[in-house]
Amino acid sequence: MFDSDEEEIYQEHVLDHYEDPYHSGRCPRATHADEGKNPLCGDVVRYELELDETGRIKQVYFKGTGCCISQASASMLAERMDGKTLEELNAFEATEMLELFGPRLTPMRQKCCLLPWRVLKSAVYSPLDTRADANAGATEQSP
Repeated sequence: MFDSDEEEIYQEHVLDHYEDPYHSGRCPRATHADEGKNPLCGDVVRYELELDETGRIKQVYFKGTGCCISQASASMLAERMDGKTLEELNAFEATEMLELFGPRLTPMRQKCCLLPWRVLKSAVYSPLDTRADANAGATEQSP
């Protein structure tokens, strides 16, 4: 079945986040969003955030496709950063992301784990134009 390293990767908490992810889907009042892809394996992660006027993450949602590692990591990171400030997010380093995931990963699999971390860090600098979104909705409804 799996060798001992592979078994460690699929620990219960990893599978829990993969099978029942935290805030998977669309953010109802997103103010910021970004999407990233790992071209080597095809993993895709998109984060949508609602930031308040003080720079606190009010809501964080993700959507993605890919391996268990990338998707479980996205869920773990969403859970960890929900309610945090931008300062706390910016201080959260790659080594901490790997520790949050838990099992030791090969360098190739570390890329899967760190994809969500990179995307979330860039999402806070990618505001959505909510006026354009509202105007697009009004335009679509016009005859």
